[in-house]
Amino acid sequence: MPRIARRPLLGGLAALAAPRPGWAQGAPPANELRLGALFPLTGSLALLGDESFRGLELAAEERNAAGGLLARPIRLVKGDAAGADQAVSELRRLQGVEKVAACFGTCASHLGFAASQAAELLGFPYFELGAIADTITERGFRTLFRLCPRASDFARDSVAVIPDALAAAWSTPPEVLRIAILHEEGTYGQAVSGAQEAQLKARGLNQVERIAYPARSVDLSPLLQRLRAVGADVVLHTGYQNDIVLFYRGMKEAGWRPRMVIGAGAGYSLTDTARSIGPEFDGTLDVDFPQFAVNEALAPGAQGFAELYKRRYGSDPRSGHSLANYVGARLVLDAVQRAAGLERDKLRAALLATDVAEGTTPNGWGARFDEKGQNLRARPFLAQWQGGKLVTVAPAEAAVAPLRPVMSAPG
Repeated sequence: MPRIARRPLLGGLAALAAPRPGWAQGAPPANELRLGALFPLTGSLALLGDESFRGLELAAEERNAAGGLLARPIRLVKGDAAGADQAVSELRRLQGVEKVAACFGTCASHLGFAASQAAELLGFPYFELGAIADTITERGFRTLFRLCPRASDFARDSVAVIPDALAAAWSTPPEVLRIAILHEEGTYGQAVSGAQEAQLKARGLNQVERIAYPARSVDLSPLLQRLRAVGADVVLHTGYQNDIVLFYRGMKEAGWRPRMVIGAGAGYSLTDTARSIGPEFDGTLDVDFPQFAVNEALAPGAQGFAELYKRRYGSDPRSGHSLANYVGARLVLDAVQRAAGLERDKLRAALLATDVAEGTTPNGWGARFDEKGQNLRARPFLAQWQGGKLVTVAPAEAAVAPLRPVMSAPG
């Protein structure tokens, strides 16, 4: 099967810097190509949703600056998926009232699970850029493609760091370490924690606790008491921004913390989370989408994207979610161009024919889809908060700093 050539990133950035076609300056033209952008734009996940949308927006603007998609200008039509039911109703509105030809989303597993099912029932192309629950692509859907890694990938890498790095650094046999799993009880938390539990068992590691809690919790102190009581050395935490902040504030108030916390994406990579928690966040590990402090030999163009982002939005990127959505959207838009349209079978064939090597995109991902629509060449990296910055520490070819096996002491 022939490899699909990747458009050079610098060419895309140059296109964005060039003068726009005339239709970009005034009213939208009649032949615009309307695409849905379904993200949580209000509620507790709004920051994550907005950061994800920005990556999609930059990919669409890049296409428009280069002449559009299928010789038509792209117009992104937003839908607010603040909850699963709203994700479904907004997906239907985008497809029906707004007449979008396909939809991108959603950044959260419970939203992506619901929206992709609604899209399948409508026979409507749906591209998941950020939701990771394995179950999303396990239902045999024909209109669904996911560009990002799966929860099982996050679980594998978050557990592996314990015997592969931490135990050796602590001069402690891995099986002696006491490991606890803490997770929000929704689709995202259940997916990652369930896979982590299976990984711990397969590796013969010592799981001492697994605790679920509602994502809208306002007090995690009882959970902290349980973690402290079992003497957890490592806590594997899957949560969103608000509950991560609550977790760290609770540890500070209790004057206790484990030897290491390993997060699983979402709020663990947001700069706003780090600012809210303060110095106590330093040393925290995070298995996540590739971040901007990464070796560009593996992720060519990551810094170019960060500079583009800053010019466009007036600030540094808030997490690697914008970069992941940009990379994923570009891969989809390239496939649409090759398919010469959005007819379902032709587009599916074009996506299944995609063959982009890892290490050739701005976040290091490649693209090769299985029959379920899952990108098999997207993987999370291991990063760590060091000196207020989230830096890549593994894999070795992506790392820009060594892993530090200690966290800051509670304040």
